[in-house]
Amino acid sequence: MRIALTGSSGKLGSVVARELRAHGHEVIGMDVAGVRGPDFVQVDLTDYGQVVDAFTAVGDRHDGIDAVVHLGAIPAPGIRSDVATFHNNMPATFNVFWAAVRLGIRRVVYASSETVLGLPFDVPPPYVPVDEDYPARPESVYSLVKTLEEQLARELVRWHPDLSITALRFSNVMNPEDYAEFPDFDADALRRKWNLWGYIDARDGAQAVQRALEVAAPGFDNFIIAAADTVMSRPNAELLAEVFPDVPVAREFGPNETLLSIDKARRVLGFDPQHSWRDHA
Repeated sequence: MRIALTGSSGKLGSVVARELRAHGHEVIGMDVAGVRGPDFVQVDLTDYGQVVDAFTAVGDRHDGIDAVVHLGAIPAPGIRSDVATFHNNMPATFNVFWAAVRLGIRRVVYASSETVLGLPFDVPPPYVPVDEDYPARPESVYSLVKTLEEQLARELVRWHPDLSITALRFSNVMNPEDYAEFPDFDADALRRKWNLWGYIDARDGAQAVQRALEVAAPGFDNFIIAAADTVMSRPNAELLAEVFPDVPVAREFGPNETLLSIDKARRVLGFDPQHSWRDHA
């Protein structure tokens, strides 16, 4: 496929670009900043005209695309003001989705966020492992935007039944160079409780994007995308007893198994994370 990849210069986007190209796809990177080259176009996603034009054609680089992977955004709460975060992320996603609809692009995969699950869990989760079955619980403006984006996608596929939009609720994205810090997490269970001690290796994040591009059906769906394990060496039972002693346990899980359930992503997308920080310890 010829894929427009927004946010191609970011931590996850750069890995997604590399991995999709390695699997034979043509990737046109799109971002507000990046290295000039034949596979990159500078685009301000908050400008609808630029988005439509970049998706339609860019000189002699391409004459239309088959799918969109939308990762471009202010990537977390607290980086910019709440208003700036909303005014960037919500219009950018609307512009990307709407341009795809108008241009007849019928396959969109985009970055939602684990934050919609209720992070930073100052109010405890309803049960563990958390999954996609309970309603979104946004606790920040960043997360509110992610929740609104998912609702936007639901309505667009209702209007256009042949449209496929897949929301990947990525956990905290990590690269191998980040893993040196992980052994220090064990000293304080509260340090990483904010996302139930979860993470995702960027390479496995790219795998989830690829699987969604290949197998997602028409309509809307969302998936938690996390590593198969936690960031901790300490067992889950000990962590939960200390931090969330009253949270119900929905099913059995392994001592270090992720508490961000990836069961649905495994079952529907064939997602199978291959990378763990433990391999680099």
